[in-house]
Amino acid sequence: MDSDFKNGCDSVRGSILSKVLKGLGLAVLNVIVIWSALFLISHQSYVILALLLLGALIVNIVFILPGGYPFRYLLPATFFMFLLVVYPIVYTVYISLTNYGTGNILSKEQVIAQFEEKFVIDRDAESYAFEAYINDQGELAFLFTRPDGELLLGHKSTIDSVSLDDPKLEFLDDYILLEKRDLVRMTNELSAIGFDCGDGKQLRMRNVNSFAIYERQYVYEPNTDELVDLQTGIVYKPSNGYFQAADGTRLTPGFRTVIGLSNFRKLFTNRQITGPFARVFLWTVQWALLSVATTFAVGLFLAILLNDPYLRFRKAYRSLLILPYAIPAFISALIWRGLFNTEVGVINQILQATINSSVPWLQDPFWAKIALVILNLWLGFPYMMIICLGALQSIGSEMYEAAVVDGASSWQQFRYITIPLLMVSVAPLLVASFSFNFNNFSVIYLLTRGRPPIPGAQTPAGYTDILISYTYRLAFESGRGVDYGLASAVTLIIFLITGTITFFNFRFTGALEDVNKNV
Repeated sequence: MDSDFKNGCDSVRGSILSKVLKGLGLAVLNVIVIWSALFLISHQSYVILALLLLGALIVNIVFILPGGYPFRYLLPATFFMFLLVVYPIVYTVYISLTNYGTGNILSKEQVIAQFEEKFVIDRDAESYAFEAYINDQGELAFLFTRPDGELLLGHKSTIDSVSLDDPKLEFLDDYILLEKRDLVRMTNELSAIGFDCGDGKQLRMRNVNSFAIYERQYVYEPNTDELVDLQTGIVYKPSNGYFQAADGTRLTPGFRTVIGLSNFRKLFTNRQITGPFARVFLWTVQWALLSVATTFAVGLFLAILLNDPYLRFRKAYRSLLILPYAIPAFISALIWRGLFNTEVGVINQILQATINSSVPWLQDPFWAKIALVILNLWLGFPYMMIICLGALQSIGSEMYEAAVVDGASSWQQFRYITIPLLMVSVAPLLVASFSFNFNNFSVIYLLTRGRPPIPGAQTPAGYTDILISYTYRLAFESGRGVDYGLASAVTLIIFLITGTITFFNFRFTGALEDVNKNV
């Protein structure tokens, strides 16, 4: 009886402690959410704010309401699925519909702020001689002299008229006069300082010897959404991510904006983009097929040899042939890049010594593709050898014995027994290998970097680029700057292709399982 009572008390205490800890955890979480919400409101990030509040509401409901108990185990997985899968896909779709890239990095509000901070020197401006002072805290003060001899004190963005015996100058006793070499060293800092003179004018640094009156160049009219040049009177209206005048003149930088399907239209209608893109796409398919075919053929051939129980030193051969798979791919790729070097590479030195000729492995489009296939064969055949060897060992020897009794030749045994039963296990892996090589960025980029380039291409496309390397170079290596919008459009195309391959892989796997049941 006492034991039951004690167990009951322990259970109650454990339940109370659990509820207290849960309450404290939720309280801390909600405090963090409130602080983050205030921060997001101050930065006008309302979309992220809405997602944050929605997530906090779901967490509170799941952990407070009794009916939400089963969802506590699904919540972490759902959160990370959204964070790592759903959000990147949605964000990529959004970027593909924008002009995000070099020249259009900033938001519209940031671009307007930049233009409104642009000043041009007043055509009738007079030069103001100046002396600059600095104190121990790094604060600056200026004493300006107008052409008519009037003294002006500039300090903390304000400017006042003073005289030499003015008490306002007494605080300069704690400042040190900057010499010319100091002014040259601090040119960037001094150029950013301006003193308001009214009517949109500022007193700003002209050179290390003088200041002058500058006028604001642009003003933004929020009611009409226009940017007006105060010097010329030209009106610029927003158009396709730029402020543009009636004659088509654009102001730079531009701003991010949604442009719909323009990036996709460029891919399929602009010849300077469509031509290289079609070449890249065709080579991507060829590359994936060649990679799978060569590695599978060599891997299967070696697996058949190593599956022979009468072969001597089988274990030693297996250990040696597995070495390319054990070495990191990026190290192997860099080694092969050195071997394929046209001038000093070992391969060309051997060719030069034997046939008195060399091959432009990395300069000629055809030979560069051959070099890639050779490298990927070196990297991929051990994997194919392993899976084929495992599949071969799962085939019963009685089938071959029955075939021999029926008079089947070695080729007939291979064609009608080995290949059909082998494909049951290996075919889904071949499809997966095709998908992997379809996006095999590291081998392409480390060996050829997508080169040699395609002449006349408007985008940074090379003869050995596959879609994934083309997307990378489009986003980060374009000579005219980056183009994240177009790169995201290509990324979505890759996603659709690999998604389709995966779908057929599942269907094909199911069909092979049915075949396996009937064998």
